[in-house]
Amino acid sequence: MVYRTLGRTGLKVGEIGMGCEGFMEKSPREICAFLDVMEAAGANAIDLYSPNPEMRSGLGAALRGRREKFVLQAHLCTLWRDGQYLRTRRIDEVRAGFEDQMRRLETDHVEIGMIHYVDSPAEWESIERGEVLRYARELRASGKIGCIGVSSHNPEAALRAVASGEIDVLMFSVNPCYDLLPGTEAVEDLWAEESYARPLLNMDPRRQELYETCQRQGVGVTVMKAFGGGDMLSDRYSPAGRALTAHQCLHYALTRPAVACVMTGARTLEELRANLAYEEASDAERDFAAALAALPKISWKGHCMYCGHCAPCPREIDVATVTKFFNLARAQGSVPETVREHYAALRSHAGDCADCGACEARCPFEVPVRENLRAAAELFGY
Repeated sequence: MVYRTLGRTGLKVGEIGMGCEGFMEKSPREICAFLDVMEAAGANAIDLYSPNPEMRSGLGAALRGRREKFVLQAHLCTLWRDGQYLRTRRIDEVRAGFEDQMRRLETDHVEIGMIHYVDSPAEWESIERGEVLRYARELRASGKIGCIGVSSHNPEAALRAVASGEIDVLMFSVNPCYDLLPGTEAVEDLWAEESYARPLLNMDPRRQELYETCQRQGVGVTVMKAFGGGDMLSDRYSPAGRALTAHQCLHYALTRPAVACVMTGARTLEELRANLAYEEASDAERDFAAALAALPKISWKGHCMYCGHCAPCPREIDVATVTKFFNLARAQGSVPETVREHYAALRSHAGDCADCGACEARCPFEVPVRENLRAAAELFGY
């Protein structure tokens, strides 16, 4: 398992994690089997958006004796009523829901306390001024949560939360289809057929800004919906008109700026093992570039996807990484010190480019690589 640092939290998380859907309607023994497979593979991150009491209790039992081996991303503002999951902002319900969660998980703390499902900028502003954020701060001060996060599907709302400086972790929906759509407060728009009825060209600029802002500010990103609820893996249901593989979807998400972990959906042990097999997959199996370039409904022409097809460079320039640092600095309008330090640590730099054009000839997305390298050399000074 490859471990990544989750932004400024300092937490080390395996890049392949587990969403809690797979624990639903399973006995404690079955949940324990899932954790056995995760532990053996070194997968340590678990998202816990669902307030289902049986799931929480089953997971608590499965964690006995090995709680310290896992990073729990628990959610505030969820509750269970009449057999249904509900979102709430009522502070009495928020408190009761969190206390129930801790009791059933048999723990006195969680590493991440995620303010659940904030898809409206106005809703974030209300949370920022209100009792929910005060309660999250209170939990952090008491050590019951290690850091504060927000889950969102809307880049506009997520950018407000990140810009506030109040959160350390963002859980966001990331896949090659959703990334082309503008922000909306209706989450259903992300998979609605009509959203993809017209040609879509290149990443939505606010989504790109979100990822780059998180990278710049040290806000770690955990990914949900990397497979689009399974639609991305199906020729019939994929919004792009053609299926991708699980490894391609995972690699796409893990190459976005600030992303540390993908919380994968797995309802069977076979699905979990297949997701974890990403760690042993070849570069060819992970490669999403050719597949994305050939999709019939959407296009990333001219947009660097950090896929690495530009390599190898005769001057040993890591073109994808240089481009990522360049985009981060350009988005801010200056060069942050951390970006400058990481750029300086590279073996070769943009100014070393021999202008041979080999990188451009290999790029599936027709990116003007040499132009970008010249601009990067000017921005960084070498």
